[in-house]
Amino acid sequence: MNTRIQRGKSNHGRRWIDFLSSGLMNNRGISNSLGAFLGFLRRAPSLLWRLEARFKGVELQGKTIFFGRPLVSIAEGGRIVIGDGVRIHSSTRANPLALAHPSVLRALSPGSKLILGRNCGLSGTVLCAASLIEIGEGSIFGAGAIVIDTDFHQPIGEWDWGNDFALVSKPIKIGRGVFVGARAIILKGVTIGDRAIIGAGAVVSKDVPSFHLAIGNPARNRPPKPRANPPNETAA
Repeated sequence: MNTRIQRGKSNHGRRWIDFLSSGLMNNRGISNSLGAFLGFLRRAPSLLWRLEARFKGVELQGKTIFFGRPLVSIAEGGRIVIGDGVRIHSSTRANPLALAHPSVLRALSPGSKLILGRNCGLSGTVLCAASLIEIGEGSIFGAGAIVIDTDFHQPIGEWDWGNDFALVSKPIKIGRGVFVGARAIILKGVTIGDRAIIGAGAVVSKDVPSFHLAIGNPARNRPPKPRANPPNETAA
């Protein structure tokens, strides 16, 4: 008798599991709704992080979306300007590669400027400006990319090191529609042209012309591939 009861309970449990897996988990509508709700919960604190950014002196020129809390600091007399539609990803799940750390935005010195154009995207990206970092409209940065316009330290005396960030800095200018791959590093004094691509892990210490690809360490520039004529285009 007890065996039958146990079997009945076991079968009843299996039926519930089958119902949940087939009826709920495989229901695309419910799954999508649940995903949308969880996405909303992740975005909900964005307003709080916008308020914090404004409190710290960031100039928001439109709607900025924060996925997680970035690290932000502005030296006295420095500026951080963020254009409309910028997306800043800082939480671990905010990128398909996962993020090892939040995005970092710092104006390190008096008079330094960090300027993000409209519709830029950051994913665990480090931007540290001691003089000027200017990024054009629509440029996006892969997970863990780093842009720094300073060496941070300079030798002093026989063995010491100084911390005058501005003394060892040179401006960085990044054009429109640039893609910077995951964990690439862009160093001081570099200008990157519109629509250039910086490969993952590249270390860029020299200028990259528009539409060029920069790959490797140290990065080497490759010219764009010729564009094939669209099917409806005829030769002149």
